[in-house]
Amino acid sequence: MPRIYEKIKSSLHIPKIVHIIGTNGKGTTGRFLAQALHSIGLNCGHYTSPHILKFNERVWLNGNDSSDEILENSHVDLQKLLPKSDLDSLSYFEYTTLLAMIAFAGCDYIIMEAGLGGEFDATAVFPKCLTLVTPIAMDHESFLGSTIEEIATTKLNAIQNSAILAFQNESDVYKAANDIAEKKSVSIYKIDEFLDENDRKNIDLISKELSLAPYLSNNLSLSISALNFLKIEYDIANFKNAKLFGRLSKIGKNVIVDVGHNPLAAKSIVDALSPDKYIIIYNSYKDKNYKDILQILKPICLHVEIIEIDDERIESVEVLKSTLTSLKIKYTIFKEVKPNYNYLVFGSFSVVEAFLKGHNV
Repeated sequence: MPRIYEKIKSSLHIPKIVHIIGTNGKGTTGRFLAQALHSIGLNCGHYTSPHILKFNERVWLNGNDSSDEILENSHVDLQKLLPKSDLDSLSYFEYTTLLAMIAFAGCDYIIMEAGLGGEFDATAVFPKCLTLVTPIAMDHESFLGSTIEEIATTKLNAIQNSAILAFQNESDVYKAANDIAEKKSVSIYKIDEFLDENDRKNIDLISKELSLAPYLSNNLSLSISALNFLKIEYDIANFKNAKLFGRLSKIGKNVIVDVGHNPLAAKSIVDALSPDKYIIIYNSYKDKNYKDILQILKPICLHVEIIEIDDERIESVEVLKSTLTSLKIKYTIFKEVKPNYNYLVFGSFSVVEAFLKGHNV
């Protein structure tokens, strides 16, 4: 990706970029910030991944998912910039990232969410005016490292000049941040350095207006700290339409969907929904720590209903059944939503996608 970017960067218009790295909360933090910038009157794009139902969700522009026409035109323009050998060398995510940059050419700001990791992510090649760091926890260990410090170092090495750290549950994240700040001569701030009492009052008011769970309020706080860093004045009304679907989103009367897929996300869900009980519609990728996730979810779980997904990356139903048995969690195969129970659809973007495509609520 760096080699390809060097080839075509003179042909790209690069607006101001706010890069978002971390384990959880990148999507909602980005959408809060992007929507506020758009509402303030700035042209803003938000690059996020993966999508739930339609590719267009990844390339959000001034309040809406990009149209098919914008994406097709950007695809045509990108094809003109590179020879076939270079195009063929790009991964799906790398190509999508360059496509988004072309689609965002007329923007004042791009909010760019890292895909996997930070330092070696396709999004890391572009110049940024600020990096936001959401909570970092264990996830994608086979790619990022086996300890919090290793994972944090890989992610934080994407910082180019200035960064704001959200509150971190793991002290090793702060240690890694201090080491990188000294090594790279970059400025890494804690979120409290860019929030005052008036901001905190605004965060409380916006959170009540949007019915935000505590972890979503934390993501909102990080987006407001970014506005303050950028010296952009905001109003409560700028966040009116800022919620991102798939993050504790209620559909119908008795169903909540959430694309979370790691232990930190599960803990945030339990904190938000306790003491209520839910039938959990669940499945997981093989490489996820689903035993720990299910153990965390157990206090709010009536029982688990396994949703079947046709994807070779998904764990087998029999292995999930065995895991649930070992945790003493009752289970069945998901068939339908019944009106007399509350449901939580959780486990990954693929779980939410399969549920939405296959079941009317």
